[in-house]
Amino acid sequence: MLKRKLMPLMVRLLTSDTLLEWKRQRVESRRQKQRQPHLCHVYLRINDPYSYLLMQVLPTLQARFEVEFVFHTVLTLDDDMYPAPKLWLDNALDDADFLARLYQLKPCQRLAQWQDECWQKKVTAQLLHWELQPGFLAKAGPLFDAWWRGDQAAVEMLLDPRVVKHPECYHHAQKFNEALLAEQGHYMSAMLNYGGEWYWGLDRLDHLERRWNELNVHQHLPQVEYNLTHERFCKLLPKQSEARLTEPLQLFYSARSPYSYLGLERAVLLAQHYKVKLDIRPVLPMVMRNMKVPRKKAFYILGDTRREAKKLGLPFGYFADPLGAGVERCYALFEYAKAEHKEIEYLLSFARGVYSEGIDAATDAGLERIVERAGLSWDQARPLLGDDSWRLWAQENLADMYQLDQWGVPTIAYGKTSVFGQDRLGVIEQKMVDELTLD
Repeated sequence: MLKRKLMPLMVRLLTSDTLLEWKRQRVESRRQKQRQPHLCHVYLRINDPYSYLLMQVLPTLQARFEVEFVFHTVLTLDDDMYPAPKLWLDNALDDADFLARLYQLKPCQRLAQWQDECWQKKVTAQLLHWELQPGFLAKAGPLFDAWWRGDQAAVEMLLDPRVVKHPECYHHAQKFNEALLAEQGHYMSAMLNYGGEWYWGLDRLDHLERRWNELNVHQHLPQVEYNLTHERFCKLLPKQSEARLTEPLQLFYSARSPYSYLGLERAVLLAQHYKVKLDIRPVLPMVMRNMKVPRKKAFYILGDTRREAKKLGLPFGYFADPLGAGVERCYALFEYAKAEHKEIEYLLSFARGVYSEGIDAATDAGLERIVERAGLSWDQARPLLGDDSWRLWAQENLADMYQLDQWGVPTIAYGKTSVFGQDRLGVIEQKMVDELTLD
């Protein structure tokens, strides 16, 4: 009980701007004292489409900021971090197409049959060989280009026969990089680490750009260029004066997912802007489905949600984890809220309560507050807490989400289009705009 009471206070401290600023000042003071340049560590993987997109923009970042990049090539990642690797890759390729169009970059071709594990090891060995030589980007860029357009002949031309004859000789260097990635606290490729903070691919470069602008390491104007996924949100068309879209917007949602909280807030805005029905489909959290969420992944998600929430103007940080009883009680009342046409108000009240107000949904006092401010009756809600029939529809929702070839939350679907993550609501918005603007 004491731990549950103290947890929101601890999370609020860990995600506070005060602690973040203190850490940054400490890092910068140490850098200046040791007279070191601004160093940014970059983790790349040849079979990761997000790494290819990142490779394409790194030369521009080098030109814009007085920062030195240190490159680390990886290949083998922790299986616990990728519960559905094939679905992840399929989604990543579609996602990369969207980002490539958004930022006018070269697209990723689907991997050909020849691009198997053997070839991946050869190309990885070549990248590892170049890591310790000057001009890594100039050499690695064309190799990434050839790989992701599926040009086997061009790849072979760029490989040094002396290096790729025995790629296993570079295995120790690969393992060193992968161990360093884990030691520094992460698990994915296409990652940048600057001053102890992580930035993933193109989607989090805006945070890094702002940080470098604040440090005055920009060589030109202090601009932020990689912010289009949220800057254009609900701005592609003016608010529609009459409802013309007939498909509902579906949100597969977990009451224990910080990203689902952001996705819910933004999906509500999108549905209101384009006057579509929002159909929320709750599913059980991964941990309650006997799946692993490793500690370092949970910590990264917490910190990443904090900065994304701040960017979006949403409260976050005074977090009372609803795992277990909190989630079960939330779902037990969902059908009641839906019958009263207040399911959106109810889930917003719940999410804001547990993620920004420290409300313990596992207690009657906490849940009563959540229920009543959503315009519902606690007297009617309380007797429903013992009903676990919600487990049936929660699993049905999960099966429907898998049917969309998605594996995690938040998943957002409109018509035949589905995306993973609140960052991709722009894809859904574009589909709505396309439908509205058809002659």
